[in-house]
Amino acid sequence: MKQFRLLATVSALSAGVGVLAGVNYDSIRRIKKDQLENESRNYKYYIPLPTVSAAAPANVDLPTISNTVSPIPVTPSNRVSEIMKYGFPSLDQIRSYDNFVLSYDRRNRTAHWVFEHIKPEHILGKNDTDRENSIFQEDYSIHPYFRATNYDYKSSGYDRGHLAAAANHRHSQHAMDQTFTLSNISPQVGRGFNRDAWNSLEKYVRGIARMNKNVYVCTGPLYLPRREADGRLYIKYPVIGPNNVAVPTHFFKVIAVENVHGDFELMSFVMPNEVIPDSVPIKNFLVPIETIERAGGILLFDKIPKKRFSVINGKRV
Repeated sequence: MKQFRLLATVSALSAGVGVLAGVNYDSIRRIKKDQLENESRNYKYYIPLPTVSAAAPANVDLPTISNTVSPIPVTPSNRVSEIMKYGFPSLDQIRSYDNFVLSYDRRNRTAHWVFEHIKPEHILGKNDTDRENSIFQEDYSIHPYFRATNYDYKSSGYDRGHLAAAANHRHSQHAMDQTFTLSNISPQVGRGFNRDAWNSLEKYVRGIARMNKNVYVCTGPLYLPRREADGRLYIKYPVIGPNNVAVPTHFFKVIAVENVHGDFELMSFVMPNEVIPDSVPIKNFLVPIETIERAGGILLFDKIPKKRFSVINGKRV
């Protein structure tokens, strides 16, 4: 069995998927057509193949345990305090803000994931809410050894890209300001990605949120392998600044939309962190949610029973 799936030409992904959640993809803003027509569309990155369909529960045969195996000894409860007498290497992974929660990756100086719950009132905004009044700032709750700074991004060639989008939190200036905390920021290619294709995906999410009572969004970076000339797969990515902030190869965004009947529609996207031609619609970046879970080492919406998903990536279940 193949262990990896080629994220091949963007036009090959999820072919035939049409309109999702009542929003027409053709109305989404894209990059100007006269740009980047010669840009390569074969991204040659690999995502682990899912082994379980999102539409059905897993049927897994558990290995048989021999009766001759000795039982695992019970560890005395006081051993933990003894072993960790001088402190745990890491416990500060979760950060909670007014309207989103994130898990912070101290090694890569960006988030593992950011989770939002968006309602229509969150994006409608107020007259006195303006992102121009927000400033990028360090997350002072993180130890300085593992903290990204604005200096890391200076002259790096990358944008400070939001994971939880600022415009998703227009209901208060304070909530919008929190999205500018650098733990919610990741290095993104500017023109052609952060300011264009990724921005179009964020606008699409807000279009859905305006029409639905509850929208749950999980966003994060991925570091995917790529096959090199020697035929082997490697995970390679640049780092920026004195703190070596990692530049992800890809970003994912998974959206669960709850309708008035309590059923859910699920959409899961992976986009390469590079210039994307304007002719490529965002529907072409739909992937099975299992590929994101396996590549990111996470489980998404696993507490929602599969039978409550009526639509997955535009297809009725």
